[in-house]
Amino acid sequence: MRKLLRAALAGVLCVLVIPQIASAQTFSDAFAGFGSNSREPIQIEAQQLEVEDKTNSATFKGDVVVSQGDTRLKTERLRVFYDGSATGSVQQKISRLEASGRVYITAKDQTATGDQATFDMNRQVMVMTGKEVVLSQGPNVVVGNKLTVNLKTGKADLQAPTSGRVKVLIQPNSLNKN
Repeated sequence: MRKLLRAALAGVLCVLVIPQIASAQTFSDAFAGFGSNSREPIQIEAQQLEVEDKTNSATFKGDVVVSQGDTRLKTERLRVFYDGSATGSVQQKISRLEASGRVYITAKDQTATGDQATFDMNRQVMVMTGKEVVLSQGPNVVVGNKLTVNLKTGKADLQAPTSGRVKVLIQPNSLNKN
């Protein structure tokens, strides 16, 4: 039971290590919401939690929902990798997150969806992939199949499928509204 509690706490800590991105509102803001306000409680809900000491990981399964303030991540499976043992300190460093099974991230008017997402906490890089990776902010939409976001700088790179193109729909005057 103690190991499960520590792993659950490690899962909560994983969302705290994503740094806050500059205050300008961009598509990459949706990935920076967790941990941007340490005063907001973080809640993780799932149907199941498994802890694997040998691989230094904890896996949340079944309708996983992670929320902090107005930022929310939904997926079917979230695997949290950490440095050190689950029997060690609760303040373990999270090294990587892997979300799979239709990943949905939303913050305010921004949404990103894909089939999988990985967060490399050491490099501060998030990669979302899928048949279609869709980013939207209000009425504006960008579609590709691989999104790479530098969580530190906010730089985002969206790639098209090998047989397709990146698609962008921007509504007139929509970016001028506050």
